[in-house]
Amino acid sequence: MKQILSIAIVCVSVGALQGQTPLYTDGLMMPKKDLGMGLFYGHDQWTKYWEGSLKRANGNIGTITSQSVTWMGTYGLTEKLTLVATLPYMWTKASSGTLHGMKGFQDLTLAAKYNFWNLKGDLGKSSLKFFGLIALSAPMSNYNFDLLPLSIGLGSKNISYRFTGTYTYNEAWFATVSGAYTWRSNVFLDRPSYYTDGQAHFTNEVKMPNLFDFIVRVGYRRDVWRGELYYTQQNTLGGGDITRQNAPFVADRMNYGKAGVS
Repeated sequence: MKQILSIAIVCVSVGALQGQTPLYTDGLMMPKKDLGMGLFYGHDQWTKYWEGSLKRANGNIGTITSQSVTWMGTYGLTEKLTLVATLPYMWTKASSGTLHGMKGFQDLTLAAKYNFWNLKGDLGKSSLKFFGLIALSAPMSNYNFDLLPLSIGLGSKNISYRFTGTYTYNEAWFATVSGAYTWRSNVFLDRPSYYTDGQAHFTNEVKMPNLFDFIVRVGYRRDVWRGELYYTQQNTLGGGDITRQNAPFVADRMNYGKAGVS
């Protein structure tokens, strides 16, 4: 039985990982019985944010900085089925005001990626592959998710269903499109009531809106080298806006678009 242990994956990325690491959204599989492990470093920083239609800065928090080191492991169970696990350790801080940052392990994610269809072009120069992925995640520590924007997570248990298609030319140039729907469980606050989206709720149970995200990648990979351009977008399917002069709430809309180079 052949086993290969790889411990050399070190990446620096701008932006929180939020479960969208390349292992989930690329068009690659681990060879059968191969094992790979590594670390990703993430750094995210912002000063201005939206309260509904108002874009503002807040001197009480200044600049918010979030950093993470994420352990990742992959195992090729078969040629068509790869198992993936990720676990981030995160820490946050505010440059102004009295709010304290937080640190700790965030959410453990376990996923299975299956290559369910392959198509070869003329002379074998091009290929089209399709993948399905299911991922389960849950908090790995008792962090306080009700202290945004310095909380290290949102506290919900999640199930994600992802489909990915990737086109490769000459075994080097590639284009990948990936989209996912994420169901999130309700969460329970350590207080008897809350106010969000124009309505008071006299309960500690919060219904979390589900998510949809997609990512497009184009680039070049050969042997151990890889370069790409990407665009990713997340849309919260429900939730409310941050109310004026208030902290963000765990069930608020958290929509974003990011473009990058790696």
